[in-house]
Amino acid sequence: MNNDTSTEDKFDCFVKMHLMQEVTSQDPDRTQPDGTSEIVRRSARTILNPKRLRYNDIATNPKRGTKRTRDECKESVSDPKETEQVGLSEYELERLETIRQNQAFLSSLNLPQVAEMLKPKKPSQLGLKKEKVLKEVLPARKSLRLQNKDAESTDVVNLPPELKEEVVRSLKGPVPMCPVNLEEDGPLPESLLHLWTEEPVKYERKKTVDLKMYKESLQRMRINEDRVVKVVKERIFSAAFHPCASSLLMAAGDKWGRVGIWNLDASWGDNGVLLFEPHTRPITCMTFSRSRPSTLITTSYDGAARAGDIERAVFEEVYRSDEGLKGFDFLSHDCTTLLIGDAGGDVAIVDTRTPGISHESLHTLDPKTLRNVHVHPMQRQYFVVTDSSGAHIYDVRNLNKRSSKPVSALNGHSRSVSYAYFSPDTGNRVLTTCMDDKLRVFDTSQLVSSAPLMTTIKHNTQTGRWLSKLQAVWDPKQEDCFVVGSLERPRRVKVFHESGQLTHVFESPDCLTTVCSITALHPSQGALLGGNASGRLHVFT
Repeated sequence: MNNDTSTEDKFDCFVKMHLMQEVTSQDPDRTQPDGTSEIVRRSARTILNPKRLRYNDIATNPKRGTKRTRDECKESVSDPKETEQVGLSEYELERLETIRQNQAFLSSLNLPQVAEMLKPKKPSQLGLKKEKVLKEVLPARKSLRLQNKDAESTDVVNLPPELKEEVVRSLKGPVPMCPVNLEEDGPLPESLLHLWTEEPVKYERKKTVDLKMYKESLQRMRINEDRVVKVVKERIFSAAFHPCASSLLMAAGDKWGRVGIWNLDASWGDNGVLLFEPHTRPITCMTFSRSRPSTLITTSYDGAARAGDIERAVFEEVYRSDEGLKGFDFLSHDCTTLLIGDAGGDVAIVDTRTPGISHESLHTLDPKTLRNVHVHPMQRQYFVVTDSSGAHIYDVRNLNKRSSKPVSALNGHSRSVSYAYFSPDTGNRVLTTCMDDKLRVFDTSQLVSSAPLMTTIKHNTQTGRWLSKLQAVWDPKQEDCFVVGSLERPRRVKVFHESGQLTHVFESPDCLTTVCSITALHPSQGALLGGNASGRLHVFT
């Protein structure tokens, strides 16, 4: 009986609470008969906030602060995107408005256009084409222990006979002048034969040099995309202009002994480029013969000096050494005698008219290494060399086989000297490029024991491992001005006066985007070339 009564009481309480909740939901603030408000307990389920993304019948206008119905909102909104946003809460509308303002601000900055301008420009695709290399799947390598072989019984250099013959053939003897980027056994272009054998125009120098007119001529020189061409496949170590005046014919030598010939206006080969392979190591120096322009002399780290004769279509070997050859110059006015320096610290006198590939005499200058050799343009018995201890001027008539004393020393260098050149007309100046970040000009009008230092120019020469060393060279048309590449950004090539004054800067943000370590100026025309580490030549005309 008691249990039944308790159950009925519980049921009555439950019904009363349920009715009370319904009344409370209809009238939250109930008033008692005595006029006081009754505090009613509300369920947490009934006071939950509506979901933000729920479509409400009433929307708030954030501008006016008035409430509008859904139909009124749809009628007043003309943009369908705004129609979709009518049912959003005030917070969501403000958030979308902020996003819209941010997007409008970002679009006003023109970031896509700015990013496109800041993208690095792709290098020129003219010239030699990149070869497609098919990867060969090799068998898995096994150690000698797994093959049950002794290390002492294994021949390390076990080349096939045909490969050995190919290596020997490419290193010794004459090499046919056959372009590797043309059909095999194809003849050389007739227009190339005509240009290569053209006699140079003799340049008559004025007694008084007008520096102002020289600056104006440099300012007229320009470069465009057609004058940036890949001439060789690897890093350029040397380059030269052919002395012909009817067109611009250039040569460049790279890291693996290739020689690229490029005519600016030709259509043969790859955009006017012909590629040859006369050497197997870096070509340290190349020069066209002044007395016979059809001959191109090259020296290489492979120990060979070759004369490329286009009339005979062969790279003839004129000298061979066990040491790598670092550079050369013509010792006689008729360009038949060469002065060649090697990596062992010796200089060899070579007569190209003598049969064989040996020297006439060999002289030791420095027991370590030589880096550059250059002969005086007027008094050809004198020559300057750069070695491990600086730069010195020697007299050919006083050379000994074991040790030779210099006639004059170019003192003041704190690190190794990369290049040294006499001024092109009189030889009264010597220009040196040193690794202590300085270019120096010495007075050699009188060969005294210590040549007086005239000018010192601060110039960054720290090219590192992957770039050729900067090479400051005289302008053959201007006795007192020289040109040198630069590591500064934007990339540029600088022209200096012997006094240290900056005469002109060659630069082009669109075409000159790399360091041109190797530079040269045409002997009679207004043209400058610069070679970089990817095998490209940049030409200002």
